[in-house]
Amino acid sequence: MTKLTFIGNGNMAKAMIKGLLGKYNIEVYGRNQTTLNNLKNEIAEIETYLLDDTNEINGKNIILCVKPNSLDDLAPKLTGCANSLYSVLAGTKLETLKEKIKATAYIRTMPNVAASYQKSMTTLTGDGALKESALEIFGNIGETLWLKTEKEIDIATAVAGSGPAFLALIAEALSDGGVNAGLARNDANTLVQGLFAGFAPMLVDTKPSEIKDSVMSPGGTTASGYASMEKNGVRNGMIEAIKSAYDKACELGKK
Repeated sequence: MTKLTFIGNGNMAKAMIKGLLGKYNIEVYGRNQTTLNNLKNEIAEIETYLLDDTNEINGKNIILCVKPNSLDDLAPKLTGCANSLYSVLAGTKLETLKEKIKATAYIRTMPNVAASYQKSMTTLTGDGALKESALEIFGNIGETLWLKTEKEIDIATAVAGSGPAFLALIAEALSDGGVNAGLARNDANTLVQGLFAGFAPMLVDTKPSEIKDSVMSPGGTTASGYASMEKNGVRNGMIEAIKSAYDKACELGKK
């Protein structure tokens, strides 16, 4: 069984580890022993190690999953040449990775936290020689999409990487709306959970505009609510959220 070496043990790393368990041997390197111990207690099957000043990475398949601003401090501690480097660092260019950490081949990837349920929407780009291996690994945690350019993956980071947070806001707002109108909180939350579970499969075969039209009757409740959403700028707010997240990814890439 292939071994994957995670550098970093935050929420995204934990989500991916849970999704990959049983398919790969997994070891995790982190900077905080208490956090590593907590992770080990939660996921007994993994091996955990505290990052030292010198950590040998020769021949390893590295999944780099730390904050982008940690790279400069972390990179000198990784010695040798990795077999492969899969970077989950938002906005961090392949050129920068190649300057900082030695590896035979490099991939930029952006999964999301649904990886723990094998439902991530993961985008990837990088060295073609590593494409099939990358798609195989990340295909174990959900859907994958190979992109041609780093600009595209920065945009995709805004849509699919940050997207769960944006959808969480929508889900919370729908539940709040139900409570405001008179539903009990538990009932409102149950309705929203069922709504999201049923909506996702529809998107596979049906355009969003077609879903909208199938629900919206002339002069009906949906039309009234939809008009209110447009009046309050929900569509523009989402578009601006994607642009802002993309701009931030580009900013991170310049540091």
